[in-house]
Amino acid sequence: MITQITEDTFEQFLTLLRESSVIDLREVVFIDPYGMVGLLEIGEVLKAEGIQKLLYLPKSEEVLKYLERMDFFKFSDRYFRLEPSKPQISGRYLRSSYSDVLLEITPIEKSDDIHFIVGKVKDRGHAILARHLNYDENAINSFVVALSEVCQNIIEHSETRGFVGIQKYHFQNLNKNVVKIAVMDIGIGFRKSLSERFSLKNDLEAIEKGLLHGASRYTDKGRGHGLSAVRRFVKQWNGKLSIRSGTARLSIIPEWSRGKEKEHNLTYFPGAQINIMLPEM
Repeated sequence: MITQITEDTFEQFLTLLRESSVIDLREVVFIDPYGMVGLLEIGEVLKAEGIQKLLYLPKSEEVLKYLERMDFFKFSDRYFRLEPSKPQISGRYLRSSYSDVLLEITPIEKSDDIHFIVGKVKDRGHAILARHLNYDENAINSFVVALSEVCQNIIEHSETRGFVGIQKYHFQNLNKNVVKIAVMDIGIGFRKSLSERFSLKNDLEAIEKGLLHGASRYTDKGRGHGLSAVRRFVKQWNGKLSIRSGTARLSIIPEWSRGKEKEHNLTYFPGAQINIMLPEM
């Protein structure tokens, strides 16, 4: 039984899904933006196959309130039959500049969406990134540019739409604040995108080509540097970055975090799933 849905449990969650006719979240006590956006993208995959699974919502009211606060229920009905269909939530989280949420789950379909996302994050980013992460003006601007690049990748390369969600957390074991950014799509993925120009053995090589070598499916000069810029920013601020595509994941892991740098032979999942974690300075 899974009690948390995060990047750390995503593989286990995908395996369980293949074996079950329902999605059972009743025992879930924690879910982060990666878990929420991942769930919606799973729903998108199932919808494309003509499947609408029954999704049992968490029994924890705190988790339900958080799902509502992050606008999960704005999109979940498109993909799942919810049980209960109208969750009873006694109190709403406050939607104010003092909230820990930088960005509720937001779809990315066109360039206008990125302008909206960047504008919203700029508004809240100053309050959250400056107050909780001690980022200065340059760092906040770099953060916004990095976010814009990751979102732009979906429009330029995935050939479908995606979702993004951002939240600040306090990590007890670090005694530091950390911002988590999840950006996902279920498009053509790194390998198919780059195979138009490069000969690639597998998904891992494709991610490495895009992230570490700035490769792009386009031949125009200046293309392909978006993810490289994101990688540089994340390293500069001692953050964590992971990209999953197809059957592989490549991660840049700082000393304060854990995980494997290279993973392959994972359960196949289409598109690209990006997770960024930035710690307090």
